Amino acid sequence: MSIDGDHAPHGYITDKDRYLNRLRRIEGQARGISRMVDEEKYCIDILTQISALKSALEAVAVGLLDDHLKHCVLDAARAGGDDADLKIKEASDAIARLVRS
Repeated sequence: MSIDGDHAPHGYITDKDRYLNRLRRIEGQARGISRMVDEEKYCIDILTQISALKSALEAVAVGLLDDHLKHCVLDAARAGGDDADLKIKEASDAIARLVRS
């Protein structure tokens, strides 16, 4: 469930380049892990890299969530109404998904 209206840009837009750079590094990490498996590297070394990759993804997710709360949810809360309730539920659902993973 996502609400995208034609209003203000998403909160992450000011950090878009930083997010994209970080995601490119994460892609490189994932390729490196694949290469480690292909080259039959030591299991613990692979698991260590998987843990680092997971942490990097979580950092991106937390940053995006923070931006969402500070911009999208705050703007909707100020406006009030059904959109505010929907944005808060959307954020709560996103937090629940992050916690479960």
